[in-house]
Amino acid sequence: MDALTGASGSDATMDAVQSFVLESSGSVASPIKNALTVDVEEYFQVAAFETTIAKADWDSSQSRVDFSTRRVLDLFAAHGTKATFFVLGWIAERHPTLVRRIVAEGHEIASHGYDHTRIHGFTPGQFRADVTRTKQILEDIAGVAVHGYRAPSYSIDRRNLWALDVLAETGHAYSSSIYPIRHDLYGMPDAPRFPFRLRPDSILEIPVTTVRLGRRNYPCGGGGYFRLLPYEVFRWMLRRVNARDRQPGLFYFHPWEVDPGQPRIQDAPIKSRFRHYLNLDSMHSRLERLLMDFDWGRMDALFLSALGPVAPQVTGLQDECAV
Repeated sequence: MDALTGASGSDATMDAVQSFVLESSGSVASPIKNALTVDVEEYFQVAAFETTIAKADWDSSQSRVDFSTRRVLDLFAAHGTKATFFVLGWIAERHPTLVRRIVAEGHEIASHGYDHTRIHGFTPGQFRADVTRTKQILEDIAGVAVHGYRAPSYSIDRRNLWALDVLAETGHAYSSSIYPIRHDLYGMPDAPRFPFRLRPDSILEIPVTTVRLGRRNYPCGGGGYFRLLPYEVFRWMLRRVNARDRQPGLFYFHPWEVDPGQPRIQDAPIKSRFRHYLNLDSMHSRLERLLMDFDWGRMDALFLSALGPVAPQVTGLQDECAV
């Protein structure tokens, strides 16, 4: 578990501002390779719209995932970048050619669950059935082993750490399902910021990247925050993690974020629409800058190889969080 910084909040903030001024003007790529990940799902499958668009209506909704994911693949190919794609089983069944293209172009296929049901909606038995089913679907279509899993909406937290044991028992080697921040929909702010295991024999958990400023973690791992913050601020935050913590970052986004032409869901709540549609038209160009400013790779290559960083065991966390 991360210790609190010794500096006061104001001192740490001033230090951060000074560092930003000194570091933000540079354009040299970071020497540390970071993990680039894509959560492959339709625009209508996001948690923000789950009360507006019923799952029964998914098949009759306009599909955009093939177009948007191919746009992402083309961008990666242009920059020689490899990444990990966390794919819903529902998507793989309907777009098997897309899954095969992802693998053929040298990217890793991992699981995002079957239909974007958050872990809080499962019993342990239901969760086991979901991840087993999805792993089998992806492996049958892709023709490669699936090692990784990411919970929809980062929905592993103190209430359901049993899910990590289920993932290990079903043949997964790592999870990227915990976001150590405070958020109204997800988050476990006191979780470790970097890869860890609950026990020596536990699955490897690889949290989404945060930067520590004062006594709080701030998100710098992608998603809506990447579209909200000025690019220069986001770049500085990730560089700070690489330079100060000497750790690889983990970045994520969705194919629908590079598709400003997607249908607008007018019946969704205002806050949901703001979060979903903010700066979609500039996302592609931001990603291009990100690919040029940092070195990127697949999750399995960075964290499962013999040369990857060693993950500490976090004692006491499971006992504290038991359900």
